[in-house]
Amino acid sequence: MSGANAANGYLVEVRDLRKHFPVRAGVFSRLRGWLRAVDGVSLGVGAGETVGLVGESGCGKTTLGRTILRLLEPTTGDILFAGRSILPLHGTELRALRRDMQIIFQDPYGSLNPRMTVARIVGEPFAVHRVARGRERRRLVTQLLERVGLEPEALDRYPHEFSGGQRQRIGIARAIALAPKFIVCDEPVSSLDVSIQAQILNLLEDLQEEFGLSYLFIAHDLRVVAHISQRVAVMYLGRIVELAPRRELYQSPLHPYTRALLAAIPTIDPVSRRPKLRLPGDVPSPVNPPPGCPFHPRCPVAEPACQETEPKLTEVSPGHFVACFVAVRSPEG
Repeated sequence: MSGANAANGYLVEVRDLRKHFPVRAGVFSRLRGWLRAVDGVSLGVGAGETVGLVGESGCGKTTLGRTILRLLEPTTGDILFAGRSILPLHGTELRALRRDMQIIFQDPYGSLNPRMTVARIVGEPFAVHRVARGRERRRLVTQLLERVGLEPEALDRYPHEFSGGQRQRIGIARAIALAPKFIVCDEPVSSLDVSIQAQILNLLEDLQEEFGLSYLFIAHDLRVVAHISQRVAVMYLGRIVELAPRRELYQSPLHPYTRALLAAIPTIDPVSRRPKLRLPGDVPSPVNPPPGCPFHPRCPVAEPACQETEPKLTEVSPGHFVACFVAVRSPEG
């Protein structure tokens, strides 16, 4: 386990987590290799905390979130909830865990069954876990809809009758139905207009304060992450390359990849504008990642050692971790 997880007190913690998918080809579907979607991630989320997870598309963010919830089974590593490994759980025990760990999906339409009314969609967790039925279930669903800003008239309508923001509110109502402790927010605002994004983010913050929720907030937009997160983890090619408190990461990024992401944020303020950093080439294939540091083929400050040895996530200041030989040696940048 890396130094980033040495401290106790996390509600959810992953230790050296890996999720590799088999790559098959040919008439007989022979195994040709492994796609390393998540490749040795250690990360923790505290009670009532929001940890932002950012990175380019395809870096493994969504796979990490779904593996933490055991919607995907990990290849190796461990996942702990409240200090207890959840990997041995099956059947009734795993179902009970689902009440405490939920997900809000990126696509607010594709995640809702178009053949089900809102009453059935939001009430489904109550049915699955046998919490309430009949009029009591409908009463609870009505309360949930009102809490996320929807009128009771929505109960008997179908997903296609709502806007994108309203559909996401339905998804949020479903996620909080069983009073979970931890929610994976998988790019919950990326498909929404900017004005609607702000409303959904404010709703998530209000719910967190009201119910003491913990979030793993996955996004590729660093401006959104800056708004809602206390700590931010930067992911590249299945690995965490930097982890720090939000303010410190945005003001003093150490990893060259983090700096490039921050420099790409559009701004009209010439004072806060960062110099552009152009990264050559494309993200390497997770099927055949480069040796050493996975970022070295695109890194402007790569050294010979970067091509041979993979840097470990190292604490360079309290709570600030980076996986970069150059940054560790000269943390002031």
